[in-house]
Amino acid sequence: MDWLVDWISDWIKQGLIDAITGQYTGIFESVNSQVNDVAGQVGQTPQGWNGGVFQMIQTLSETVVLPIAGIILTFVLVYELIQMILEKNNMHDFDTFNIFKWIFKTFVATYLLTNCFTIVMAVFDVAQHTISNSAGVINGNLDVAASLDDLQTQLEAMGVWELMGLWLETNIIYLCMWILSIVIFVIVYGRMIEIYLTVSVAPIPFSTMVNREWGVMGTNYFRSLFALGFQGFLILICVAIYAVLVQSIPSNSDIHGAIWGTAGYTVLLAFALFKTSSLSKSIFNAH
Repeated sequence: MDWLVDWISDWIKQGLIDAITGQYTGIFESVNSQVNDVAGQVGQTPQGWNGGVFQMIQTLSETVVLPIAGIILTFVLVYELIQMILEKNNMHDFDTFNIFKWIFKTFVATYLLTNCFTIVMAVFDVAQHTISNSAGVINGNLDVAASLDDLQTQLEAMGVWELMGLWLETNIIYLCMWILSIVIFVIVYGRMIEIYLTVSVAPIPFSTMVNREWGVMGTNYFRSLFALGFQGFLILICVAIYAVLVQSIPSNSDIHGAIWGTAGYTVLLAFALFKTSSLSKSIFNAH
């Protein structure tokens, strides 16, 4: 009868070992997937990320927002002309050079407005160039296979109840990693949605840039563009730090420490990604 109990115990133990090994491998494959996916997503320009959405945003901007911006630009330029005349004692002390200066500003304002989408995309092209040159520092391919033999030895030395506890632990961590993957997905993809929303109204702030008083709107908008563009660079740095931190985890002799360490670093990554938006805006003084 003892042989039957031993056989059942060994069968359960082997099943638990196989399940734990599979979950352990799955956790680190999830890490590899997260690192590669984030690094790939932030390296995309708005037109490259989703061509269909970009085309729709560009059409809306040019057909709906641009006419409104034209009206605002007309108001700003007329307001500036009236203000310039009144400042010179109702043209009694007026210098004709000011008319040429106003005409030049009108030309510049019109040029900026009609080419605002090209200028906006140029900002993101600059940010994309920076991100592309930095992408080589990312190395998130963890070698899990090298540690599986040591893991197998550790698991075989454990009892059935200890293995059941570890199996439950790996399931909890795997679920947490899945939830954190969703959080990271929302942050990275949410940045691209924010970029599309910001780009869609580009003509309106661009229509105010040549005026001294109204130009604050355009200047701050330009800062926001750079903040959004270089937020991708900050996200890339976060992922690079994360990739370096988790490199040594698979070879950790303590399986509990390896699993919880991975979860802890992933939580830290999600928190850091949340902070990239406010940090980027703070650097570029955008609000």
